[in-house]
Amino acid sequence: MKRVLVVDGANVVGARPDGWWKDRAGAARRLHEQLLVADIAYDAVVLVLEGQAKGGVRAGRDRDVRVVHAPKDGDAAILDEVRALVAKGHEVVVATSDRELALRSEALRARSVGAAWLLSLL
Repeated sequence: MKRVLVVDGANVVGARPDGWWKDRAGAARRLHEQLLVADIAYDAVVLVLEGQAKGGVRAGRDRDVRVVHAPKDGDAAILDEVRALVAKGHEVVVATSDRELALRSEALRARSVGAAWLLSLL
């Protein structure tokens, strides 16, 4: 069983008022770079990006970080990832401050943590 952190990219980026709205792709790239070097206690990280943020990081795996480009909305893609990972028997934690998404993830047997928690590790 792997411990997997699924990151709501839009929500985590949006939790820090650093001008991300002027360059969503750049903000996604910075978050991806931080996740690559962060010392977090997970076997794998899945970063879900949507909209303009997808332009900042290509989809695919980069070391222990896998980037997923949401075809439509990020929440649906995150929930799809959670379902698949839980079905494989992995322990899944979703990093988001979106209360509705956290509740929906928990209903699928994942745990949730706030964006501030993740940002404090980066």
